[in-house]
Amino acid sequence: MKNILLTLLLAGSFLSSQAGAKPSSLHQAIAGKQRSVEHKHRDKYRHPQQTLGFFDVKDNMTVVEVWPGEGWYTEILAPYLKDHGKLYAAHFSADADQPYFQKNLHAFVEKIKSQPKVYGKLELTVLQPPKFLQIAPDGSADRVLTFRNVHNWMKNDQAAAVFNAMYRALKPGGILGVVEHRNSNLKPQDTKAASGYVTEDYVIALARNAGFEFLAKSEINANSKDTKDYPEGVWTLPPALKLKDKDRKKYLAIGESDRMTIKFIKPR
Repeated sequence: MKNILLTLLLAGSFLSSQAGAKPSSLHQAIAGKQRSVEHKHRDKYRHPQQTLGFFDVKDNMTVVEVWPGEGWYTEILAPYLKDHGKLYAAHFSADADQPYFQKNLHAFVEKIKSQPKVYGKLELTVLQPPKFLQIAPDGSADRVLTFRNVHNWMKNDQAAAVFNAMYRALKPGGILGVVEHRNSNLKPQDTKAASGYVTEDYVIALARNAGFEFLAKSEINANSKDTKDYPEGVWTLPPALKLKDKDRKKYLAIGESDRMTIKFIKPR
């Protein structure tokens, strides 16, 4: 009886301490005011807590975010890493010849400047193949993360060069985390990825060719509603909604794309 009472008391004490425990720094970063309401609305599709947990990102690590775009994940990673870790954001070149790249980089830089307490320790680097491929000092990163970018590199025949650059930036034992719009492995892969969808097999082959070893994959960002056969490819779905008001409710009901979530390791 004494053992039973002791067990119940310990269990109650544990539950009480858990109830009063402070939220993790990652949870605080995800819930933080630095994130836009629009970006928080996408959490139900992008699952940042689970995704960064799967990639085993700790707040004392050196992390490279590759082609962060407007900074959806940067809004989480920067405050999460600023006290104990290091964040590199490998963005477009200011000398890029495409107006989209210049506009996107300008908006990202303005975001950083607008909240120095959040982004002040972020270091901006350049990824613009084939000229700029030094995303961080060689062998310095614990994690390299990229979200929905592989198809962009494939479009311009740059995927192999970028995977090699990500490999060089990582420490031995470091992890590469990839989230990408997922095509069926039963379909032959368009090497230009015109639809925006890429097969897991193709991504795994790119990583292995660069020297990575496959570690694990997750269904965190899966979406079984995504049929992957739209007139404007993946950009038919939110958030792009390239068809605008045409069948808008239909595509909103589907949600964002079905996505692979894969991690690879640089061998020791």
